[in-house]
Amino acid sequence: MSQDHPSSERTKGLIAVAIVSLLWGTTWMASKVGIRYLPALQLSGLRHIIGGSLYVIYFAVFKKMFIQKDQILRILLMAVVMFVLSNGLSVLSVVYMPSGIASVVGAIAPIWVVIISYFFQKKNSFSPQTIIGIGMGFIGVIICFYDYFGEIKEGNFALGILFGLISSITWAAGALLTVKQAKETDPYFSLGWQMLFSGILLNIISYLLGDFVSIAHLPKEAWLSVAYLIVIGSVIAFGAYVYALKRLPAALVTVHAYINPIVALIIGSMLMNEMLTVHIAFGTIATLAGVFLVNNSFRKSNR
Repeated sequence: MSQDHPSSERTKGLIAVAIVSLLWGTTWMASKVGIRYLPALQLSGLRHIIGGSLYVIYFAVFKKMFIQKDQILRILLMAVVMFVLSNGLSVLSVVYMPSGIASVVGAIAPIWVVIISYFFQKKNSFSPQTIIGIGMGFIGVIICFYDYFGEIKEGNFALGILFGLISSITWAAGALLTVKQAKETDPYFSLGWQMLFSGILLNIISYLLGDFVSIAHLPKEAWLSVAYLIVIGSVIAFGAYVYALKRLPAALVTVHAYINPIVALIIGSMLMNEMLTVHIAFGTIATLAGVFLVNNSFRKSNR
């Protein structure tokens, strides 16, 4: 029994990664729909306030668990990195560019995981495979933008790229912090408070920026988008993501980045009429191949 247990835990972790890989790919389109009715930061904030409250209420009622003073700063830091910056900016990025392309920018998060890990581990050099993978990843993203060079020159599209890049970097940092924090506190309990804190902060930021609307008369489509992001993105997929991080190495969990953009590109093309060209397809393949090489090299070096 004891010998089978690690294998069983790994299998469950891989199933959780599969769930994340498919479901998170669909949330890019849901965000694109949501920003038709709500400002991006307010949409992200509303999603996290409701989703986080569900977690917090569950732990308060059924587990009798409440946040402690010594946990507040640590959880607040995670909330800012993982949700205010990463998720907030990812939603903001689709204001300025197609959801499928935004997902490809997000796909390079595993590369940032490796770069940040090497930096903190104070290793002096990357292996040739890692260098090739990093190069392929970034070149692939550039190729994806080939058909949008005209829009990039106008400035707004470039803002989307910038927000997407910052989002992917902070997501990578958040993934590594989540792994570390999971050893110190229940990750689902922490996740709920992170969402709740970030939701409040995002709404405050949106209000202070003057980019805020009343939710009293939102159409049904807006609430369907928010509900989808909460149930599928925040509760099910994020729960599966944290579950996987508890059982698998961070670099392995981020393989969801291989599948998320493919799902997002296909759905964006089919349902949102977003452009899907040879350059985008080739660039996506190059990006994902680069991410694979980096992840593979990282796992070998850790062994």
